[in-house]
Amino acid sequence: MRVLVFNAGSSSLKFGVFDLPSTALGDAQERVRGTLDRFGPEGCDLKLSGQARRRAEPRDLAEATALVPALLAKAGLDGFDAVAHRIAHGGDRFERATVLDDLTLKQIRALTPLAPLHNPANLAAVEMAQQLWPDLPQWGVFDTAFHLTNPARATTYAVPEAWRKAGLRRYGFHGTSHKYVAQRAADALQTPLRDLRLVSLHLGNGASACAIAGGQSVDSSMGLTPLEGLVMGTRSGDVDPGLFGFLHRQMGLSAPEVEDALYRDSGLLALAGVSDMREVEARAATGDHAAQLAINLYAYRARKYVGAYAAAMGGLDALVFTGGIGENSASMRRRICDGLEFLGLKLDDDRNTTVDLGGRAAPQIQAYGARVNVLVTQTAEQLMIAQEVASAMRAARPMPIRRLPVAVSARHVHLDRAAVDALFGPGYELTPARPLRQKGHWAAAERVTLEGPKGRLEHVAILGPLRPHTQVEVSRTDSFALGLDAPVRQSGDISGTPRIRLHGTVGAYDTTGLIVAARHIHMSSEDARNWGVSNGDMVDVCLDQTARGLTFTHVLVRVSDKATTEMHIDTDEANAAGIVGAVEGEIMGDVAITRRHG
Repeated sequence: MRVLVFNAGSSSLKFGVFDLPSTALGDAQERVRGTLDRFGPEGCDLKLSGQARRRAEPRDLAEATALVPALLAKAGLDGFDAVAHRIAHGGDRFERATVLDDLTLKQIRALTPLAPLHNPANLAAVEMAQQLWPDLPQWGVFDTAFHLTNPARATTYAVPEAWRKAGLRRYGFHGTSHKYVAQRAADALQTPLRDLRLVSLHLGNGASACAIAGGQSVDSSMGLTPLEGLVMGTRSGDVDPGLFGFLHRQMGLSAPEVEDALYRDSGLLALAGVSDMREVEARAATGDHAAQLAINLYAYRARKYVGAYAAAMGGLDALVFTGGIGENSASMRRRICDGLEFLGLKLDDDRNTTVDLGGRAAPQIQAYGARVNVLVTQTAEQLMIAQEVASAMRAARPMPIRRLPVAVSARHVHLDRAAVDALFGPGYELTPARPLRQKGHWAAAERVTLEGPKGRLEHVAILGPLRPHTQVEVSRTDSFALGLDAPVRQSGDISGTPRIRLHGTVGAYDTTGLIVAARHIHMSSEDARNWGVSNGDMVDVCLDQTARGLTFTHVLVRVSDKATTEMHIDTDEANAAGIVGAVEGEIMGDVAITRRHG
């Protein structure tokens, strides 16, 4: 299928054409990319990939959009299946590519106060594209969607409940960029994305940091609006919200005046007098103290976020630079990384200063032997938008129903030999009491007690057979009852997990390995072949109406010749879904991108 992508801003229009495979397998082929930049009476430069640079003269977004059909025709490009648009702010409503019908557009317009510089331009491009291609479906891909996996502790402001109910929360932006560079980094490192803890730094005129663990965004530096976080070209980044009252009392400024200044007159522009980092660095090299301060502040703020996100994820496997500054400024990459040696992060000067990003490369620039990988890559938001839309269009096609039983996994432990000896006596053999649905697995007659700093959980089930390492699986509510912060992990991923004490009939055993088990599907090899999924795929599962028709996203598929097909969720998720008795789910959508990138 062929997708035309628009990425509209207040003074620029980026567009691209991509051919996507009609099935889940295969890669996108980029046909053309163009940028119409700096609208105004002096015209703008039109850059088309693979073609000569030429001059165009649109005065605004409407005239720029009107130029595109002729440019595409000249390039021999037609036969589009859809038009895709980047939408900056989708609030908490839009978690995936969405058809832009009247109702959806109305909801997006209502979010304009949260992205006053971005959503209006995005919507204007949609309206003009509807006029130019009235018979084509228009799709939206949202900057905020990738960050909707952020936990409540990362998205919640400690403000009055009425404000939070009105929609005051952290959303995060640049999601399409962060999602792409995370997948690109996983490819370059030849490591499944689900096994990586990444910090992505998108550094440009707009800038943000994103913590990505197991392929999901878990925190982002931007918040309710694109103002929060890093220092940007004309935006302030983090400030004390008390400045609104201070500036009103001291200078008589209204809230809209302060807000406008934070968006348009702050950041590098306020510190150094120019918003382009290239000019700031040039001034700093001549001894300009204001420019030198701007550079130091910019790097310091980014370095703080890298350290904070490494702490939030319990470690760091890779740092990825992207965006105009991240891709092109070797000195800024160096400034940000200096001082992070305590994380095992160290740059190689030669690799850092000779970065070649041709062919969408993602070169590594860390010193040899460093524990943390450092990569640089160009972002490809338009490609990512096209892939998201193609995936959604494939998922919307009729397909065989994929039903599977859903089981609730109550708290339990898997023990190793040392734990059994300590809890029940040397050489003790557990007593299988009843078989489980998974072949060769059983529940033991014996039970244990879990003890944390706050409380105890009695009569916890033991599941066999024995494992190489002890693992304790509880719900989030159980974790609070114990007084511990158990991370959400896939089974077997117990590095850096909290220590807990187990009590048996003979003694106690202290061990790490306390987790909240991430939702997953055990699937037989035959069912995997019939349903077109592979081991390690992430799928979405819609539960039937007895469970309120909820959809669980990012469900890991584990394929085994011995497995009985069944989805497992924990008790908290079951309670939230209203599951009572037998429930089935249906595997939804397309898994191609997840498969390729882990």
